[in-house]
Amino acid sequence: MTTTKTSLRRAVGAIPVQASEPEPGTVGTRRSIVIERIAPQLDGGRYPVKRVVGDQLLVTADIFADGHDLIDAVLLLRADDEEEWQTAPMRPVDNDRWSGHTELTRNRWHRYAIEAWRDHFGSWRDGLRKKLDAGVAVPVEIEEGRILLEAARSRAEAASDADAAHLISECLAAVRRARSEASRATALLGEDLLAAMRRHPDRRYATRSPELPLVVDRERARFGAWYELFPRSQGRDPLHPVATTFAEAEWRLPEIAGMGFDVVYLPPIHPIGRTNRKGPNNTLDAGADDVGSPYAIGGAEGGHDAIAPELGSLEQFLHFREQVEAHGMELALDIAIQASPDHPYVTEHPEWFRHSPDGSIKYAENPPKKYQDIYPVYFEGEDHAAREALWHEWKRVFTVWIERGVKIFRVDNPHTKPIPFWAWLIPELQRDHPEVIFLSEAFTKPKMMRQLAKIGFTQSYTYFTWRESAAELREYFTELTQSEMREFFRGNLFTNTPDINPHHLDAGRPAFVIRSVLAATLSSSYGIYSGWELCESARLGEREEYLDSEKYEVRARDWDAPGNIKLLVGELNRVRHERPALKRYDNLRFEHVTGQRTLFYRKALPLGKPDPLTGEPNRWRDPVYVAVNTDPETAEHAILHPDLPAVGIDWDEPYQLTDLLTGRTSREVGADLHLHLDPAVEPFRIFSISALQR
Repeated sequence: MTTTKTSLRRAVGAIPVQASEPEPGTVGTRRSIVIERIAPQLDGGRYPVKRVVGDQLLVTADIFADGHDLIDAVLLLRADDEEEWQTAPMRPVDNDRWSGHTELTRNRWHRYAIEAWRDHFGSWRDGLRKKLDAGVAVPVEIEEGRILLEAARSRAEAASDADAAHLISECLAAVRRARSEASRATALLGEDLLAAMRRHPDRRYATRSPELPLVVDRERARFGAWYELFPRSQGRDPLHPVATTFAEAEWRLPEIAGMGFDVVYLPPIHPIGRTNRKGPNNTLDAGADDVGSPYAIGGAEGGHDAIAPELGSLEQFLHFREQVEAHGMELALDIAIQASPDHPYVTEHPEWFRHSPDGSIKYAENPPKKYQDIYPVYFEGEDHAAREALWHEWKRVFTVWIERGVKIFRVDNPHTKPIPFWAWLIPELQRDHPEVIFLSEAFTKPKMMRQLAKIGFTQSYTYFTWRESAAELREYFTELTQSEMREFFRGNLFTNTPDINPHHLDAGRPAFVIRSVLAATLSSSYGIYSGWELCESARLGEREEYLDSEKYEVRARDWDAPGNIKLLVGELNRVRHERPALKRYDNLRFEHVTGQRTLFYRKALPLGKPDPLTGEPNRWRDPVYVAVNTDPETAEHAILHPDLPAVGIDWDEPYQLTDLLTGRTSREVGADLHLHLDPAVEPFRIFSISALQR
């Protein structure tokens, strides 16, 4: 059986695998160590796992070999713009299962791998000890040790490790000076020598695993509150809506920042086509003064790299972006890969669109919906050169906006474009601009939503909008945050969108309160569409659409209208910024509760060293607890049963409970907390638990 060492191990500098040595699996190879079941990895390394700067990458694997030699291994990590590998030690944990971790400090795409080799000196040393203990003469073994030291000293000198080279030289001198076999052996058995030798092992025949991809994003990729705003609908007089420019919309930014939002997200800001322009409520009889849908992109003024003249100039847009940033937020822009019939692409590149048998270009449909003002871009044309030009054109469009300072993109309907296109485009853009974030706006089949996240989308829309009961939410978010999906899928919980007016909002303000709390605390990223804070829910017939939607007309609102929940939204965002546990994504844990309608969960920070195999902490600190009655129409008496030992409090130990919105505190004992959660009054509680000061 293979033996693994338990003595001190230190990281060693990675050296390239020698090309002259046959690779594993070839005739005559000496690369015989087995490295398998590496975790994490997605689909055998086909797709990258995701982390954020400041995270640790914990990697585990089965590592073993034939015979009785000791083995050693390191975790290798390299950013895509680096030639040298960084190394971190791995150690055996249980039954040939090894574990290692490394800090992630750079916002880039990376590769990671494992390299393992036979620990010749450690194996020789163990053998020497056994023979000495048995009283066996060891002259041959001492000579073997001397040879190993000479080779390691050369490697230390080549690595400019003067300390190790000096220590090895001293040991060699001690061997030469020694008068007895016992004293020579003693000179070779020091712990300091072992550590120096293991810093410079013979890795010419090391086995290296396949390289696996990793994306390390900046923090905004995991944490942020988004506010969607139509710049043309920011007039100050609700009775007389007038289209506004970027400059005229800037007055809203202080209030949005004051509510604690991190991202201001704009729908498309490009010229809007006039052919088949939609009127109010998506009608086909638009008048001369109707503004049309911003998703009908392109006109005589330009296409996706242009700005609608009614919104202002490029300079005004840049000033708006600068003002967003001056208020501590970032600007996100919607990119919709589609065109109005008036887009320059239609005449310059008709091959980029799908044609009917009569030669006309087909408009977009999602039966029973029809989008007569939009032509979908067709990626399946017969001409390879045209398809290649199409891909590069969209890279150019994104690059234009990146160079204008936009670092976050919400991509409209990415599931209707080829997966290989996104798998090429996103890494291409992030190679030069690793800070750029892509949000996938795909409400479609689960496998397609997961696939888009796997191939590179930083964040993803979710089914949160349609998960309403406590049981549905518990099941769904357990899947998102505790299954393999947590390695690649970051859910951004939008409460609503200009396209989606959920039916549960018919219950009025209590539903808005409940859904706001859930969105802000279940995930580290969430968003609202402007008007949410006013509890807007007027419906177009029975459809899941807004009446008088600003997708098709200019709106103006009274932002201080009675019944608004601006204060609540601001308090939720305040708590999100103040409590680090709410900035994390996969630390969601559901707790026991007596009450069918109530969802009870905890987010907390790890305490102490995590389990080296699972990465899970054994204890937690600074917890945030959330209890929400998910039914906006029925009150419930709920009994919460928090797992007190998980946060370092014994079952019968008194503790302090702090309401994180009001600051009120109470002294509690035991894990039976009684709450009356009435949607008409207060359907939720957000609190923390801490040990009493002794």
